[in-house]
Amino acid sequence: MEKRKIKVLRIINRFNIGGPTYNATFLTRFLSDEFETILVGGYPEEGEADSLHILKEYGVEPMLIEELKRQPNFRSDRIAYKKLKDIIVEFQPDIVHTHAAKAGALGRKAAHACNVPVIIHTFHGHVLHSYFGMVKSKLFQFIERNLAKKSTRIIAISELQKKELSETFSICKNEKISVVPLGFDLLKFHENAEKNRVTTRNQFGIQDDEIAVAIIGRLAPIKDHAFFIDVIAEIEQQTTKKVKVFIVGDGEERESIEKRLKQIESSDRFSVVMTSWIRDIATFNPGMDVICLTSKNEGTPVSLIEAQACNVPVISTDVGGVKDIVLQNETGFIVTKDAKLEYTEKLLELIENDSLRKSMSVKGWEFVKERFHYSTLVKNIESLYKELLLSKQR
Repeated sequence: MEKRKIKVLRIINRFNIGGPTYNATFLTRFLSDEFETILVGGYPEEGEADSLHILKEYGVEPMLIEELKRQPNFRSDRIAYKKLKDIIVEFQPDIVHTHAAKAGALGRKAAHACNVPVIIHTFHGHVLHSYFGMVKSKLFQFIERNLAKKSTRIIAISELQKKELSETFSICKNEKISVVPLGFDLLKFHENAEKNRVTTRNQFGIQDDEIAVAIIGRLAPIKDHAFFIDVIAEIEQQTTKKVKVFIVGDGEERESIEKRLKQIESSDRFSVVMTSWIRDIATFNPGMDVICLTSKNEGTPVSLIEAQACNVPVISTDVGGVKDIVLQNETGFIVTKDAKLEYTEKLLELIENDSLRKSMSVKGWEFVKERFHYSTLVKNIESLYKELLLSKQR
């Protein structure tokens, strides 16, 4: 008699470019044959890059709920909640696993109302600080504490995030949180890197003696491009090198960023290019010499892992799980949050010092290739699923 499969309903906020989409895709596609998974999510918001091509690449067919939106909205939230309950009633999952805030709120409430045996939520990033003012942040903390009571297990993607959730914000007790790092398909970032470097530098007119610096992500306040622009304005004044800066992404801050950039004088020696979203980031990254991140809050920044897989040195503010994914002074620099002078000095050092960039570039792939591969993620999640189901049966 064929053994009954373990049914998993996976719910994600929306299918936009970023760690959660990759995480949900790989867990849907690569769990063993012991599992049957349905993936549900919403559409990307205006200004975000659609990531449905990622699911298609791996042969994953999602169920799309138009009303599953990032911003709170009583009417659309109520419709999305009802649709999720209907899916649960029909599918009868053993596990509901939600990813990110909105999916976590509606999905866990629906799963709890339908008496799903195991309810799991992954915090990719979180909105518990830096996104909103104090009152709204406190409200979200209160909501997450109540949702944690409806959860069998909480997953943090880094040890620092676990500490924030259990100690800083008291979302739930330490023992209710498991740390499971994200996983990615990184080989495409490493193979053909030399060829891809030539392709990208030809496409964007980057000269052999020019240092290419990029920042990749949504143009949103939380990513703090204003900080980045202040830094590159200083770099423009101080560097002795030719530098071309790339701002990759799109979003609500685009207009204000464009206004700020007009204050920086472009020349044959220094220029800034806004590219909007680039779908084939695996080809783009090797053409860069440094990849930056200046966020105020992060979970596990995918752009830094992908950069290191291409053996490109990185520099980042010390936020979220960055210390878990970058080897300080070996694959890049981690700079104190809001320390503009320190960030400028370290980025300038990377730009000016060819041998430093070269020494950092040789270690990235070796560091990330197994630690952040999706096979490790899948193995860890399968073990957790079985453990939690077994504990429910006792």
